[in-house]
Amino acid sequence: MASIGDRVDVFAASLGRGAVTNLSVLATTDDSPLVSAAQAGDRVAFGRLYEQYARMVHGILMARVPLSEVDDLVQEVFLVALRRLSTLRDLARFGAWLAAIARNRAKDYHRRSVTTVEVTDDGSETETGSGVSGSAGNNEAAVILAAIRSLPDAYREPLILRLVEGMTGPEIAARTGLTPGSVRVNLHRGMQQLREKLGRWRE
Repeated sequence: MASIGDRVDVFAASLGRGAVTNLSVLATTDDSPLVSAAQAGDRVAFGRLYEQYARMVHGILMARVPLSEVDDLVQEVFLVALRRLSTLRDLARFGAWLAAIARNRAKDYHRRSVTTVEVTDDGSETETGSGVSGSAGNNEAAVILAAIRSLPDAYREPLILRLVEGMTGPEIAARTGLTPGSVRVNLHRGMQQLREKLGRWRE
């Protein structure tokens, strides 16, 4: 029987990511100079911020919306951030500010989806699932993603950032503005609950 680590590696690979153990994680630095430059209109600086935070935004959205919608919503989040960047006062909080935009964008998506379902009402729910569908080879990924998404919000996001995006605990804390202690606890408890759920589903 495959271990939880093996199954998570399969999960990550099926979503186009490498295994967590094969990903190198960039050290976190103070992004305030980049944010300041971007506020002054430096598009290269904003491009560097995109490179540094795209994984975080992708993971936050993956924890909340269908997989097929994630990439488009990532672009939307950064477009919103670019338009609103001048309103950011605490430059050191750029990551937490961007994370909040991503979470709000996910909420907006679900509000729009509810409206669309009410208008069309055709009985189709193809986009309400995990977004991982098709061949039998994707079944394992669909099961793991569904298990993660069934966890409490506090565990869902850090698990996706860790297992899929390959971010370390300290990097998750630095990028999202959460405390290292809360990230560590949520990852530990989330992994415990994920193992339990996957174990029950395999029985």
